[in-house]
Amino acid sequence: MAGVWYFSSRSGNTRRFVEALGMPAHRIGREGADTPDGPYVLICPTYGDGEGRGAVPKPVIQFLNDPQNRIRLAGVIGAGNRSFGSSFAQAADVIAEKCKVPLLYKFELAGTETDLARVDAGLKRLWGNECLTTA
Repeated sequence: MAGVWYFSSRSGNTRRFVEALGMPAHRIGREGADTPDGPYVLICPTYGDGEGRGAVPKPVIQFLNDPQNRIRLAGVIGAGNRSFGSSFAQAADVIAEKCKVPLLYKFELAGTETDLARVDAGLKRLWGNECLTTA
């Protein structure tokens, strides 16, 4: 079963973005959360010191250190703050490179309506649920 897994900090920006998507999603680090039973997309904010160190949140590192979680990862979407320049959404770059999965999208803070529409359409295409009509 395809799905969305995400990590959100105290700011709640990533959580708000995921909730606005309106898709079933699982929060990493939440007590009682299961592990993915099929392919999933990870949505992850960037932490760090502005120099790129510590960009991937520790709970996400722990989650991806589980071989079953890592092998099911189909792609990553990054969240960040453009004021950090080249470190913007860097966690997604790191995860994509280390896990050999595509970087699907990056958005700032809690995203915009355009970001939501693009991610929604992209995930539906990825999972093969795009609605096609014929004339």
